[in-house]
This record gives sequence, C-alpha cells and structure tokens, in this order.
Amino acid sequence: MTIVGFHASHEQLPPSRLLEAVRHAEQAGFDAAMCSDHFEPWSVRQGHSGYAWSWLAAALEATRFSLGVVTAPGQRYHPAIAAQKIATLAEMYPGRFWAAIGSGEAINEHVTGDPWPEKGERDARLVETVDVMRRLLAGEQVSANGRIRVDRARIWSLPEAPAPLFAAAVSTETAREAAAWADGVITIDQSRDELRAFIDAYRDAGGRGPVSVQVHLSWAPTDDEARSIAHDQWRQSLVPAHLAWELETPEAFDERTAEVSAEQVAETLPVFADTARHLEHLMAIAELGVDRIYLHHVGTEQAAFIDAFGEHVLPALKEVDR
Repeated sequence: MTIVGFHASHEQLPPSRLLEAVRHAEQAGFDAAMCSDHFEPWSVRQGHSGYAWSWLAAALEATRFSLGVVTAPGQRYHPAIAAQKIATLAEMYPGRFWAAIGSGEAINEHVTGDPWPEKGERDARLVETVDVMRRLLAGEQVSANGRIRVDRARIWSLPEAPAPLFAAAVSTETAREAAAWADGVITIDQSRDELRAFIDAYRDAGGRGPVSVQVHLSWAPTDDEARSIAHDQWRQSLVPAHLAWELETPEAFDERTAEVSAEQVAETLPVFADTARHLEHLMAIAELGVDRIYLHHVGTEQAAFIDAFGEHVLPALKEVDR
C-alpha cells in the first residue's frame, strides 16, 4: 500500500494550530506526517515559521503515526547538534521519526551571518555533514577538520535503532549521488517523465530505500477559491529552483512574484475543487512506484481539506498497485 501523509506547513500556520491539524489528519486516516525546518516563510503573506524541532516532539507525543522533517545541517546547525536532536527523538519515539538531509536554502541559512556558499561547495559540505552525523549516530566519538569541524563529539543517548536519514533532492543528478548514503529519498512533485527519471536515477545508482514525493496542491469548494488560495499563498512556486536556493528573504520572493497571475500559479500545482481530479493526479504519481506521498494543501485553513481528502481521496490512493 502507498503511505499517504500530511505535510504540516510551519510557514503558514502557528505551531499550536499546526498541532491541531496533525492530530486531525491522523484521525481522518492519514498514515503519517512531515514538515520542513525553516527559519523564515517563503512570503510575508504566509506570516509564520515555528521551530520545527520543538513542534516535532509535541506532534510525536500527540499522535501515534510516523513524522519526519526536511532539514539542512551544516550552517544554521552544526551536524553534531543535528545528530543529537535526531537521536533524542528516535530514542523517545522508536520507529516513528525520520529526517531528510538537504544542502539548504539561503532564506534559512543567511541568519548565521556566514557567506552562503556556491552550489558545488554546499554539496561537498553536505557529504561531510552526513558522514559526521552517521558516525555520531553509530555511537562513535568523532573529530573532523574539513569543511565541518568537530572536536571529540559523542552522542550519549542513542536509540536502539537509528532514525533513517533520507536525502532531500530534486534533480536526477542529486538522486544518483544520494543513493550512496541515503536510507531513502524525498522529492517534490514534477512532471511524470521527470519524476520517473528521478526514481530511475536513484534506483539505478543502488538506492533501495523508500521514494517519497511531496505534493503541493490547492483545494476549495470552488475552482475560483482554490486558484485564489494558491495565488495568495504559494506563488513562490514560480521561482526556479536554482534561484529559490539563493534568495535571502520573504520580501525578495514577494518582489520576484509580485506581478504573477492566479492562472500562472495554477499551472505549477494541482488547483481543483473536484477531489476526483486530485485523486487522478495523485494516483498517477503512486503508479510510478512511489512509496510515500505527502499532501500539502497550500491554504491556511486545513480542517475542511483534511476531511474531504480523508473521505474521498485517501481510501483509493492507498490501494494503488505499485
């Protein structure tokens, strides 16, 4: 069965409301949940950015399903600290927590005041970051003096089984590279051809862990409302990935997308009132062999979405033959 999860968007809801939403999602039949670890929202209109790690502990305590986070140790977090907090959650909630490691975005990492590296340097830093974290999570005492500097670090409170470390990736090149170290991979919704190529690149390079896809979508009682929600809350979807990594503030994203239309935004994600059309889109993803699909309704009101998809989408989507 395909695992269908709920994406909890810290950028759009305060942490208290997001906790209510993730409880509701579990009750409505979602199998799992995930969030992203941001310091700032993508847009001033979104208006929130709670600390993911505090919230994750509360969400794991308030639910019984698995939760994960997309995070980027290496600049905002030292990898030793990242490994310690991952180990703590995995020890407290065995088998229920995972982390996906990425190379980061300037909007979250510029806050340290350190220079934002070029993409090649970020990728090299990621390799060293993962190596340090893996060794710490295996119980080693670690010292390192490369891009990542560590002095005799050791994680004392370890879980019986380590939390999976997935790779957060978009391109086929990154998917191939991730196969060497990742316990699985998570990406965003793309065209079916692009998504098929991504999965093939990961599998052909030896990747054997689960493939997860995060799907941004907009749902409302009418198509016009769904378009309006997406235009208000998710127009940064029109910023190309190579530029989205580099912009440093929500204001910069808002300036970049100030003149885009609702119709342009609607071309970048499923925007329908009809849950059957959403189901058709999602089933096409599952049929590619995707193991987990995480749904993110880009609106700030989650309850009606959770109920509608819990009734009309999840039952059929979970039964897709992969």
